[in-house]
Amino acid sequence: MQNTIVTYTPEEMKDIRQAYDEMILCIKSKFSEEDERQMFRAFEIAVDAHKEQRRKSGEPYVLHPIEVARICAAEIGLGPTAIVCALLHDVVEDTPITLKEIRQEFGDKFAMIVDGLTKLDGLHKSTSQQAENFKKVLTTLADDVRVVLIKMADRLHNMRTLGAMPRHKQLKIAAETSYIYTPLAHRLGLYQIKTEYQDLCMKITNRETYSEIARKLQETKRARTAFVESFIQPLDDALKNAGFENYKIFGRPKSIYSIWNKVKQKKVTFEEIYDLFAIRIVLDVPRAQEKQKCWQVYSIVTDVHTPIPERLRDWVTTPKSNGYESLHTTVIGPDGRYVEVQIRSVRMDEIAERGFAAHWKYKGGKDDSYNVFDAWLNNVRDILDTGDGDAVQFIEDFKTNLFNEEVYVYTPKGDLKILPKGATALDFAFSIHTDIGYHCQALKVNKKLVPMGYKLNSGDQVSVITNKNQKPSEAWLKMVVTGRARSKIRSSMKEEKRKQGEFGKEALQRKFKNLKIDFEENVEILVKYFGFQSRVDLFYGISIDEININNVLKNFTVENNKLVEIIEEVEEVVPTPASPRRSRKPKYEGKPKLRVGGQDADQYNYQLATCCHPVQGDDVFAYLTATAGMKIHRTSCPNATHLMAHYGYRVMKAEWVSTTNTNFIAELLIVGIDSGPGVIQQLSNKISNSLGLNIRSFYIDGNEGYFEGRVSLLIKNKDQLEIAIRALKEEEGISSVTRID
Repeated sequence: MQNTIVTYTPEEMKDIRQAYDEMILCIKSKFSEEDERQMFRAFEIAVDAHKEQRRKSGEPYVLHPIEVARICAAEIGLGPTAIVCALLHDVVEDTPITLKEIRQEFGDKFAMIVDGLTKLDGLHKSTSQQAENFKKVLTTLADDVRVVLIKMADRLHNMRTLGAMPRHKQLKIAAETSYIYTPLAHRLGLYQIKTEYQDLCMKITNRETYSEIARKLQETKRARTAFVESFIQPLDDALKNAGFENYKIFGRPKSIYSIWNKVKQKKVTFEEIYDLFAIRIVLDVPRAQEKQKCWQVYSIVTDVHTPIPERLRDWVTTPKSNGYESLHTTVIGPDGRYVEVQIRSVRMDEIAERGFAAHWKYKGGKDDSYNVFDAWLNNVRDILDTGDGDAVQFIEDFKTNLFNEEVYVYTPKGDLKILPKGATALDFAFSIHTDIGYHCQALKVNKKLVPMGYKLNSGDQVSVITNKNQKPSEAWLKMVVTGRARSKIRSSMKEEKRKQGEFGKEALQRKFKNLKIDFEENVEILVKYFGFQSRVDLFYGISIDEININNVLKNFTVENNKLVEIIEEVEEVVPTPASPRRSRKPKYEGKPKLRVGGQDADQYNYQLATCCHPVQGDDVFAYLTATAGMKIHRTSCPNATHLMAHYGYRVMKAEWVSTTNTNFIAELLIVGIDSGPGVIQQLSNKISNSLGLNIRSFYIDGNEGYFEGRVSLLIKNKDQLEIAIRALKEEEGISSVTRID
């Protein structure tokens, strides 16, 4: 490793060394002198390798890998091996240091992890480079989960320090985080990191709402603290009277993102959200007594405060598939307010907060039902084994396995199977064994025949009837949701296609033999000419007469034993000065004025996206579609995450540059008390006469004293829209007014 001029100042070197020392103090596990030597050597290599690099903020780049290592140690609980790899995670990608040098210095295991953390080299052509990089990282998951855990820490530090990045890059990184890292953190039980991802993404994509909720939380903090104390005090007394000694009881505030999610889902205001916090009781008891003690505490909680029985969630008896264990219940506290109470042991709490790393720490006890990750990893391996090379499809399949909600179903012998909510009877068949899925002819749920696409409910008992002659069909793909089932069905269909295609291949080989031309050299020419993805597809097309074997070569001639496409000559039109080759796109009268990528947007054939209806003043971005020109989306658009995560290279910075006479469409959802026919008149009078706005459409549905109205308005800008929302909220009987995304 060559020595060049060190670019750190003495003050920076002092800060770098201090950051390293503080990181080492965060390691929770014991480590040997050899571990210490390796970590310091990795630190030295990283400091030297990154010496000429700076972050966007101006600070030395090496502080980033040190902080990633600190997050691994302090917030995930990883040990020395992960620390070494975290310190080195960018050296192969960003510096002259090679993977071979890492292997020589530290060994194969370290090299494998660092390789997993290194992005693809950009030479790999793909419809989605980011999907390819996700796939590479996730492929290593089955070998060593530390690759993904270090990647999570890397992404967390990048999200925490996004402020110095350009706005459009912030949006792209936030979209990637929402799309894959957040559900993956949930799946690995990293709840703290998942929650922070969600809040940081919301801060970028929906800044105004984030700031508003943060302000309201701060304003209500004192009252909330007083309420928590009044709720906890009688519980604390009751627990002590029952003989409990080693426990903690405290209030945990809900995240800004989760509060916003409740506001959206329940269509209520911030003030109407009752559970802005949860009370947690953590017991320090022997593992053998955990379940018994948790239920004992539950009994005490429901003696002190009135329970709501249907809100009981028992993940102590049946843990979630990511290892999460806890008893959740909701009770009625002082002033009639609903309060969620979580009851768990110290071990359960550590697994809930730190997930996978903590899970392995406790593995191997007598009551070792903690093999949930093993089962999931086997599922991951199945998807990896049958991956068809399409990275975007792989990520879609993989995400299906990062489910939030689950159903618990049983085999005829009573064995428990945990599947994602929405899973079907056919998904169940594939979860038992691939062969059972392949040959599934019929299914019974609770001893009654059901369609293959029947959606399972918790408690269902499922039995599979097989037939050795049964094979998967394309229709089956619409009947399953799990990644395992989808990948297995695709794999089977691909094999069937290959077998069927053998007939087409033989027919084409005979034709080539008659023409005395080489098969291997010329078959690819036909694949490209007919637009097939692979030879298998070409052969299959011939075998099912999609391409007539007699006409397959009609547009080709043979020259020097090689197929040559016959190109008809066409008269070339020489452009005149009045008709240049690249004509400028016409300006669109009445269109809002925007700049895209720093240039006048009029040069693009752009339109406002109908999925989110952006208006003047909204935070927006431009997306270059494959066939429909450029679309302008709101950053909070429901489709934004998918577009930016998969096709970030098509996303461009967009900004409004002037006000125009353009009318924008905005849709509002209005919820309130149904006081009869007068509601429509009340609302339309307010909108048309008081606010002076044109109504484009109005739909209202009243039911048992409650109504929901959808109104589409023509407005000039976002300010005018917000004035309308505030004015409508003040109307008598109106519960909430929200803009529809």
